[in-house]
Amino acid sequence: MNYETTITAEAADSVSTGFSGSRTLSAPAIPRWLLIGGLGLFGLLLAIAAYFAIAGGEPVAVGDDNSQAPSVTVITPGKTAVAGEIEAPGTLAARRPMPVGVVGEGGQVLRVTVDAGDWVQAGQVLAVIDRSVQVEQAEAQSAQVEVARADANIAQANLDRSVQLVERGFVSKADVDRLTATRDAAAARVKVAEAQLRELRARNQRLNIVAPATGYVLARNVEPGQTVGAGSPALFTIASGGEMELLAQLSEEQLASLSVGTIASVTPTGSEQTFTGQVWQLSPVIDQATRQGIARIALPFASALRPGGFATARINSGSFTATLLPESAVLADGDGSFVYIVGEDSKAARRSVKTGAVTKNGIAIIEGLSGNERVVLRAGGFLNPGETVNPQPLKK
Repeated sequence: MNYETTITAEAADSVSTGFSGSRTLSAPAIPRWLLIGGLGLFGLLLAIAAYFAIAGGEPVAVGDDNSQAPSVTVITPGKTAVAGEIEAPGTLAARRPMPVGVVGEGGQVLRVTVDAGDWVQAGQVLAVIDRSVQVEQAEAQSAQVEVARADANIAQANLDRSVQLVERGFVSKADVDRLTATRDAAAARVKVAEAQLRELRARNQRLNIVAPATGYVLARNVEPGQTVGAGSPALFTIASGGEMELLAQLSEEQLASLSVGTIASVTPTGSEQTFTGQVWQLSPVIDQATRQGIARIALPFASALRPGGFATARINSGSFTATLLPESAVLADGDGSFVYIVGEDSKAARRSVKTGAVTKNGIAIIEGLSGNERVVLRAGGFLNPGETVNPQPLKK
């Protein structure tokens, strides 16, 4: 008996089975888009494999110790000629301040002719003190001079007459000697009276407060109506010639590296102006409390240089050879400054260093490096001594 059965599925290809000693199955058809997509993916994989083969990429060995090591940028700094420069703070002051006070007996101030910030000439009157009493005293002394001169004239006339009479025998020689002494005493009294008059006039002149030298008035401490005397504080302060200076505070080591005549640039705090000066004196003593000394830098007059203000000095201390490192390479902690160097075994090692001048090109290392080491440029703060790293030279 022969049977034939046909099973038809909805929306699918038919599958036929016959029981005549054979069975036939129809395979499903593959869509064209799936074939095209598969071929495209296969081609992409071949292209990627070809790229890595051409680029020379090599797979990392599983057992390589540096496979997980952090990459760090290193530099070999070498040696560089560095222009030495010392930066130090300081206070501005007048190079030669001249306090001007009362040199006479004093009195009430009638007039003040200058103010702070004015230029004055030597001998210029700064203030006038009342001298009405002193003028009268001088007038009285002038009259005393006239009296003494009149007495001297009478004594001279008496002597002249006696000399004429002595030849006739009316006057003795002893009388002539006595009249000569009287004449000499009268002449001496004239000189005394004249000297006293000059003294009074000189005292009166000292009631004018005058400038001892040409300069710039820094302070005025007197007003009209004020009573002043020999014990009064200075009425004016004058900077002789208007010259200023900076009192730069330096350490013992910095002072030892400087000499008189060294050029310096000074920048007042809050100003962008820079003034050129010269070291004219180095402190002969060191403050025992601060272990610092003073370098006095002479400066020409400028309105921006105000005594009492702060400023920063940059002093040329000569040139020297040292290793220069960027600031990012130099670290510091409680033990001092240090850097990380990478040895031949690719391990980071801490190296203590001593820093010197800070320049626009970096920090000078004066001790601790020869310049031939591979120094970690950045991220040294994240390393530990002995840590394995992957050093990468700095690309220029």
